[in-house]
Amino acid sequence: MKQKAYAAAGVDIDLGNRVKATLPQLLASTHRREVMGKVGGFGGLFALDLKRHRQPILVSSVDGVGTKLKVAFAMNRHDTIGQDLVNHCVNDIAVLGAEALFFLDYLGAGTLEPQIFTEIIKGFAKACAENQCALIGGETAQMPGFYQPGEYDLSGTIVGVVEKSRMLDGAREIRRGDAIIGVASSGLHTNGYSLARKLLFEKLKLKLSSRPAGFESTLGEELLKVHVSYGPLVQSLVKKHNRPGKLRGVRGLAHITGGGFVDNIPRVLPKALDAVIQRGSWPMLPIFDLLRSRGGVDETELYQVFNMSIGMTVVAAADQADAILRTIRKSGHGAWMIGEIVKGQGRTQLR
Repeated sequence: MKQKAYAAAGVDIDLGNRVKATLPQLLASTHRREVMGKVGGFGGLFALDLKRHRQPILVSSVDGVGTKLKVAFAMNRHDTIGQDLVNHCVNDIAVLGAEALFFLDYLGAGTLEPQIFTEIIKGFAKACAENQCALIGGETAQMPGFYQPGEYDLSGTIVGVVEKSRMLDGAREIRRGDAIIGVASSGLHTNGYSLARKLLFEKLKLKLSSRPAGFESTLGEELLKVHVSYGPLVQSLVKKHNRPGKLRGVRGLAHITGGGFVDNIPRVLPKALDAVIQRGSWPMLPIFDLLRSRGGVDETELYQVFNMSIGMTVVAAADQADAILRTIRKSGHGAWMIGEIVKGQGRTQLR
């Protein structure tokens, strides 16, 4: 049978259709009762349950995985990248107190490899199911000549909802004397990989198979550790410590992503207050010890590029901080008191 012209040009529509035919089965675990329609429509349909909310506020975010993809390509492992993307997006809306409702993905590649496609989608589905977030649609683009062989790019959009009265607005609620709690990350998460790869592979001449001192796994495995989702944790914190009619225990949250402590915490601060972070008040993961001790980068910059073992910060009312810390730890997350709110200019102070 003569090959179709579009397939000869590098875009195999029939292959794409065969691969996408597996999507309903892959996405079944992410289904929520509010989802309408079927996979493959022109648009995903979601019927917001208005009985659950008096004043629902929709919260959305879009992001990618960055150059962590380069590590996935080199390791030829693609089952974690989808989880990274979903969890990153979940965290970005969780800081406002929002519950994740649904997620849509974009996957662009030069050539569609069925096995790789399936691994990525399985990652999306796993993370969506864990966050009780429906995966209701997406786009897969075949663009020959646009990407290097064996490479692809990912991005995702998430939509969540929060009751207006329960929405977290640190800029209005954070007060002088509030405590700052740091919640543990699993590693680099999805930020700082361009610098990390340069330091680890070019300057230090390490390999993905290297196992530096203190590491429990290879460097490649360490760099592919999945970005932690704090979505379920935030929902439990808000439910327990921000009850209507009482002083809010959780005043504000910051997802420590690109920009680290220096740029992310100020996003939730009032203009007249600073966040003081006490370096050394939490245990550092080996990957960050390595970057700090041998990378040759100014330490202040490290705290602006990397999460330095803290993936989320919680600004808590001083008189409720100990109780909130206990709740976080009981949920299975590592957490420590790492600072406080002081008079200032809306900045992060590293001490």
